[in-house]
Amino acid sequence: MATDAPLLPHTLDRLAKRATMGLARVGSTSGNGSGDFVVAFSTANPQAWAGESPVRTASFLANGALDPLFEATVQATEEAIVNAMVAADTMVGIDGHTAIGLPHDRLKAALAKFGKLVPTP
Repeated sequence: MATDAPLLPHTLDRLAKRATMGLARVGSTSGNGSGDFVVAFSTANPQAWAGESPVRTASFLANGALDPLFEATVQATEEAIVNAMVAADTMVGIDGHTAIGLPHDRLKAALAKFGKLVPTP
């Protein structure tokens, strides 16, 4: 998770944990051995690493201002997964193992069934 919001390390950890909710929205249960992990970083506060002074200053959002970022993290994760599913083509791997690309019409029907597809006007 990349953001330009001014967040401290412990807050970035909280943000990263919300990404798993986006995984859950598309069906993941993050089971044993799933390999799910999230890295979160902020590009804010570049001045905190500049200069020779041993005293550093950083801006950060208050806890009360984090809810919109948490929601955006969940939504962005969910959308990234759906985008990857739509972009995936059928491919053949080692020993002829085949992964079939999802038929877009069936994916759209499934998303619509569960209220995850915004109707086109």
